[in-house]
Amino acid sequence: MKFNTVQTLEQIASLLNIPFVGDANFEVTGLNEIHVVQQGEIVFVDHPKYYDKALTSAATTILINKKVECPEGKSLLISDDPFRDFNKLTKHFNPFIASKQSISDSAIIGEGTVIQPNVFIGEGVVIGKNCIIHANVTINNNCIIGDNVNIYSNTVLGSNAFYYKKRPEGFDPLVSGGRVVIKDNVDLGASCTIDRGVTGDTTIGEGTKIDNQVHVGHDTVIGEKCLIAAQTGIAGCTVIGDKVTIWGQVGVVSGLHIEKGTVLMAQTGVMKSLKKGVYFGTPQREYRQTMREIIHLKNEVNKAKK
Repeated sequence: MKFNTVQTLEQIASLLNIPFVGDANFEVTGLNEIHVVQQGEIVFVDHPKYYDKALTSAATTILINKKVECPEGKSLLISDDPFRDFNKLTKHFNPFIASKQSISDSAIIGEGTVIQPNVFIGEGVVIGKNCIIHANVTINNNCIIGDNVNIYSNTVLGSNAFYYKKRPEGFDPLVSGGRVVIKDNVDLGASCTIDRGVTGDTTIGEGTKIDNQVHVGHDTVIGEKCLIAAQTGIAGCTVIGDKVTIWGQVGVVSGLHIEKGTVLMAQTGVMKSLKKGVYFGTPQREYRQTMREIIHLKNEVNKAKK
């Protein structure tokens, strides 16, 4: 998430009322999660296990809960609760704006686009040309939708990320300040849910077609011309290449990369990143070999019965 204007390290520290290490005028351009953070941005870390990863990441400002040696060319923000303070920054620089009507005055809707009854369109939404948004669709704040997109009834775009920190008193949510971006010529079936990014974008690539009742988690990137069948669940921060086919009831855990052209057969459980191929089963295995083993086992059982 980029700030509208560049901030200084001192300004950020003052906003959070915490000490800092580095030049007071050190430039801070935004904040982001560690897997997508860029130079100039803040990343937070609150566990020693991940200190090195944060300190050596592309982030140039690290919001951390311990004073450590500051890497050259970087700065530190020292907080007793980085998770809490990261949320403060998200709320400050990207505050939630409540809509006063079902279709916000700030929404931009392209020529030829049809909006069916009972659709909600939030603040800052952009919808391209020649789209059809069917009845009872919800498009929350700051979603971006391209041209020639069809979104079927009861689909929800831009729900908050499923991302929590466990505390003694319960679960504390990480505030979502990112977006959902739907490229041109995408179809989203009925009752799909596409979560916004925490600080970046959840993206559906051009020409991808998604069936009914599919869930896509925060910050996931789905490539071009993919086919995703019903009741598939894709966890956050996953990258799916172009022309991937995912059949029904597939589950994909978070943070994986699935290569271009891969096929996931129905009810596959994906537990690790995958090279191009055809996969089946839980955990996923190469499809043809798995079928041979199943047939062999069946034949052995039949022999034993005779």
